[in-house]
Amino acid sequence: MSQNDKKRGFIELGKFLGQFSEAENTINPTVLYNNLFFEDFENLIQLSQSHNGWYTPENVYFSIQSWATALTEKNLDKWLSAYNFNEVKAKNVGLILAGNIPLVGFHDFLSVLILGNNVLIKTSSNDQFLLPFLAKYLISIRPEFADKITFVEGKLENFDAVIATGSNNTARYFEYYFKNKPSIIRKNRNSVAVLNGEETKEQLIALGEDIFRYFGLGCRNVSKLFVPKGYSFNAFFEAIFEYQDIIHYEKYANNYDYNKAVFLMSNFKLLDNGFLTIKEDNSYASPISSVFYEFYDTIEDLQTRLESESEQIQCIVSNNLVNNSIDFGCTQKPNLWDYADNVDTISFLLTI
Repeated sequence: MSQNDKKRGFIELGKFLGQFSEAENTINPTVLYNNLFFEDFENLIQLSQSHNGWYTPENVYFSIQSWATALTEKNLDKWLSAYNFNEVKAKNVGLILAGNIPLVGFHDFLSVLILGNNVLIKTSSNDQFLLPFLAKYLISIRPEFADKITFVEGKLENFDAVIATGSNNTARYFEYYFKNKPSIIRKNRNSVAVLNGEETKEQLIALGEDIFRYFGLGCRNVSKLFVPKGYSFNAFFEAIFEYQDIIHYEKYANNYDYNKAVFLMSNFKLLDNGFLTIKEDNSYASPISSVFYEFYDTIEDLQTRLESESEQIQCIVSNNLVNNSIDFGCTQKPNLWDYADNVDTISFLLTI
């Protein structure tokens, strides 16, 4: 396949995904192979929560729409224009995927294939169905992909490089096991928001999206707030009240009850609105249904700290208060060129 053939395959996949949204699934007669895939994908979306209780239709649709938006000719061209693909030789690249949010490993899948490599995929037990389905659709569009995509159930073997995503604990295992191979090993990261009390209600509502999307399970979810001394959380709580229905999801509610009880038994001081607790804590990783906060003295001091602890941070949300921050409500809408852990996957793949 030429570079253009591979790109066209993913563009067609993006068009297929664009037919599915929480509001309505609408058949586009110009999309290829709907007769084979449309109804089955509708059914898979509805069944996803039975496979993984966190994969509600709302969150699966959100992920699907995010990828439909990303997989356009304009976005792919902008992303790939930064690289030189001359004399790229196909390699076997293993992917060990996480399963915390729907299609979390799709960017690695796309990156490996768009360069013409062969991909060996070990899916998470929490996300075993969505990516294989999309791979089948991609193969229908470009049958040449069939020899380049392999899903592995057992041990990952016969690979030239690996990209593995897991916790800090599993990362130590990955680093040992793959020490003789080129690798990207992704560990736990969290996202933070920096507030100064001048945020609008609309910005704080958008911050709720950064906190609650995917129930807070993603590394791009905000789990920590940095606020100035004397900050009042009244406006924050008022704004995020729009997300109160999240407590009706049983798994989230169970976590809320459990984590709140643990905090209270430990005599921690909490702020609580009935579906979210916030607790002063210097850690970045807060449990589900909770957000940590910490006071800062000056933005300059906070900037220095965030830079020194950058390996623990995925995204920073603020109203342009600190360097390299993004807008409220945008953490779960990365561009193709926004790499996990700020590690350029394409550059890595070009060097193996």
